[in-house]
Amino acid sequence: MTVEAELRRRIGSARRVVVKIGSSAITSFHGGIRRAELDALADVCQSRMVAGSDVFVVSSGAIGAGMAPLGMTARPTTLAAKQAAASVGQLELARAWGDSFARYDRVVGQVLLTAADIGRRDSAANAQATLDRLRAMHAVPVINENDTVATNEIRFGDNDRLAALVAHLISADALILLSDVDALYDSDPRKGGATAVTMVGGDGDLDGVTAGPGGALGTGGMASKLAAARLAADAGVPVLLTAAERAAEALAAEPEVGTVFAPRSGRMSARRFWVRHAADTSGSVVLDDGAVRAITGSRRSLLLAGVTGVEGLFHFGDVIEMHDRSGRTVGKGIAQYDSIEVRERLAEREARRAAGTAAGQGRPLVHADDLVAV
Repeated sequence: MTVEAELRRRIGSARRVVVKIGSSAITSFHGGIRRAELDALADVCQSRMVAGSDVFVVSSGAIGAGMAPLGMTARPTTLAAKQAAASVGQLELARAWGDSFARYDRVVGQVLLTAADIGRRDSAANAQATLDRLRAMHAVPVINENDTVATNEIRFGDNDRLAALVAHLISADALILLSDVDALYDSDPRKGGATAVTMVGGDGDLDGVTAGPGGALGTGGMASKLAAARLAADAGVPVLLTAAERAAEALAAEPEVGTVFAPRSGRMSARRFWVRHAADTSGSVVLDDGAVRAITGSRRSLLLAGVTGVEGLFHFGDVIEMHDRSGRTVGKGIAQYDSIEVRERLAEREARRAAGTAAGQGRPLVHADDLVAV
């Protein structure tokens, strides 16, 4: 069996599956929710659940679902208008999913999340517990970004990333991304001459691939799907990308459609994954060239000796960014000092240098186990 065939078999037999459904698959500009298409997707999810899998639905479409009832003819552009549409659309969307799964006597639980919810370990743990309890009670979790309260600063950006974070949060065995494109292509298939990429085993397989932005109804696009697949790969979750119209084939026992993305061979620890992809950051430090090489090349602990400056305010236990001299982010990690103490240590170090005396190292600012290069 080839590597690709084994990966597809693994996705087809996954017990815990996250299915992300794009806005264009279930909403339209003038008609709101496309009930027939949504019912068809619910049918597919039901079949997979009957086969023994737990299915977690990440459903886009709240803004699209709210546009028609509010008389909007174009996707809103201001944050307030988006949130107004989402406040109507979330009710419409939840009702539609509830009605659809009620045909199978299944209850739907709506779970609305923001980036801040995933970025804080306590609220992330609560979300995880809620999702797990819904699963244990045989309800269908339908998850969406909470557009009514999210701001430009704390948004996930698109539900592809949210789906990948949820896949990590619940320790999913597979992530299926359903959109309006049947596979990853090396260029825009609408322009002709594009070749489908059936498997991505690593970043090298993406050389020469051009990814575009999202469509009119959504915020995602192929670029966001590639980013989500990389994120899921860090979590050890295999990914299948295809069109919503091919959902039945995608959730089959051995899917033969779309593009599959292999997880990384060395799965990132939950702590380091959280630091890299989910945690809020509070302030940053500037590193000298030696420290940059140490954390990016060898993943060694960050010592105060390699820090040349402090930006912003942070406390012990906060996640901070690490920048090189040009301002580029080269890593993230959990601080073992607060920013005030770091500034004091740097001032003390300069004073000792001026006096010609050596300064002690002390404990690392960021331990290697709490550090990720980016």
